[in-house]
Amino acid sequence: MEGVFEALGDPVRRHLLELLSAGELPVGALVTAVGTRTAVTQPAVSHHLKVLREAGLVTVRAQGQRRLYAIDEAGVAAARDWLDALRNPVEMLAQPLDALATEISRGQRERRKGQQNNGRGAPGSAREAG
Repeated sequence: MEGVFEALGDPVRRHLLELLSAGELPVGALVTAVGTRTAVTQPAVSHHLKVLREAGLVTVRAQGQRRLYAIDEAGVAAARDWLDALRNPVEMLAQPLDALATEISRGQRERRKGQQNNGRGAPGSAREAG
């Protein structure tokens, strides 16, 4: 998830996603549209698109010599789910808290076992013989 939010940290990348929210676009159209806000070269836009693709936020497909980019719905959904979990901290903490409860129970069992093996109920002790 870290890569997604690093990718979203750049304003040019966020703008690219906004443009792609309207539908699939070729690199040339993206360069032109981004160029209306900031001076950016085609190689720079391609680099930003690569970062977005590696973060799982956009997809690319070839159509002849053109590369068409679109939003990757699965990547956006994963980011949305993670953010939604922040709104419900109980849900987000449930798994780590369950793991903590398991470890506490395991420690309690091991302590009881250790107490039993320290002369109180150990095999061959006076208690068992009586």
